[in-house]
Amino acid sequence: MIPDDLVDGIDYYMEDGFRVFTAIYLQGRGYCCQSGCRHCPYGFKAVQPEPETQE
Repeated sequence: MIPDDLVDGIDYYMEDGFRVFTAIYLQGRGYCCQSGCRHCPYGFKAVQPEPETQE
């Protein structure tokens, strides 16, 4: 659940209609959700699946 008291420019910013959380917000949340957030302060990187090759 996303809190109602988020501050634009500090906790998040908008990009292409999506809310992008900042490292400040994510660190303040206190845990890593392991979703591969762009600004993850915990160092988690989501593994992208290899593209299928057509032979």
